[in-house]
Amino acid sequence: MKLGRMNHVGVAVPSMDEAIKHYREVLGAEQICQPFDMPAQGVKVAFVETPGQDGTQGTQVELIEPLGEDSPIHGFIEKNPLGGQHHICYEVPDIQAAKADFENKGLRILGEPRIGAHGTLIFFIHPKDMGGILTEIMETPKGIH
Repeated sequence: MKLGRMNHVGVAVPSMDEAIKHYREVLGAEQICQPFDMPAQGVKVAFVETPGQDGTQGTQVELIEPLGEDSPIHGFIEKNPLGGQHHICYEVPDIQAAKADFENKGLRILGEPRIGAHGTLIFFIHPKDMGGILTEIMETPKGIH
């Protein structure tokens, strides 16, 4: 397992509309996708595109808002009413190989791989095994990079 490209930083937000407004008005974000619900994950998601140095796409910011009190993000927002950094996400070429490698190293995988917001398989690694940071591992979308 080798560290892949950082795909995005996940930011939990109490209000998607207010977060989008902030990224546009304060940070000058020009490209923010239309928010969409992911009921299976209990969240509403929107991606803020950041420009790369050479004109390519940079790392994204994933805005995540809870969809109700059953959302895994709901507790995070209760503890952090303003929201905040929730996770970081790295790409890997083969999600199953990465999962096996992390498990062989004794890291705790949170659930089985499932389809994430980019339409590819993802899983999370427990923050206690990653220096206190919830870490998402995502299979690189086909046809990208």
